[in-house]
Amino acid sequence: MRVVLQPAYVLHSRSYRETSALVEVFTPEYGRVGLVAKGVKRQRTHRFSLLQPFCPLLLSWTGRGDLVTLTGAEAAGPIPVLTGEGLICAFYLNELLLRLLPRRDPLEALFSVYAHSLPSLIHAQQRQQILRLFERDLLAYLGYGLILKYEAGTSRPIEAGQWYSYQLEKGPVRLLSEDLEGMKVRGHTLQALARGALADPVSLGEAKRLLRWLLAFHLGGKPLKSRGLLEELRRLGNVSRKEEHP
Repeated sequence: MRVVLQPAYVLHSRSYRETSALVEVFTPEYGRVGLVAKGVKRQRTHRFSLLQPFCPLLLSWTGRGDLVTLTGAEAAGPIPVLTGEGLICAFYLNELLLRLLPRRDPLEALFSVYAHSLPSLIHAQQRQQILRLFERDLLAYLGYGLILKYEAGTSRPIEAGQWYSYQLEKGPVRLLSEDLEGMKVRGHTLQALARGALADPVSLGEAKRLLRWLLAFHLGGKPLKSRGLLEELRRLGNVSRKEEHP
């Protein structure tokens, strides 16, 4: 099989033999794809310089199976200038995709969400909302979409002033007792998450706790390296605890 000039982003790469690399990429038509980039480390070729995270690319490859052979790479746009916390947030998105996406599952809408999220991470005031909405959409496109408009198993609309217990694989249940299992969340936060308008700090905080809890279930409890990087930055005094986003 031959694929020509497929839009793509590099999620992760590692050395392979002396001069090559194994590269995981995210594409709209083929989902997550594993590539063998032969000879790219030989004298730091132009292709090697292109195969960097967050750079919009057009990639060509041949082959079938889990690993295919890269045959061409072109830049498809500028790389967003991400530093410090913004850079770690971008690595966080990559790590989620790498951990949760199956191979060869077309996800064109999610690819578009990812492509639009990256440049927005430049702006510190937008990061929390961008991450939360990406997490929401990632779960939805993988088939684990949140129930945000109605109480679980009913047609009763979510009420802004009501507290709910969000149940795994079930949805929001009206909170009538503190003994209910699940994640406690306000109806206002569920409504804001449904609209994609997490404007106030309380809703952002509740949405973060809810989505982190849901993602942990699908990640299997294995910690994310990007969160460890943020802790290290904080230890060095480059990021405050208040600014933690992933």
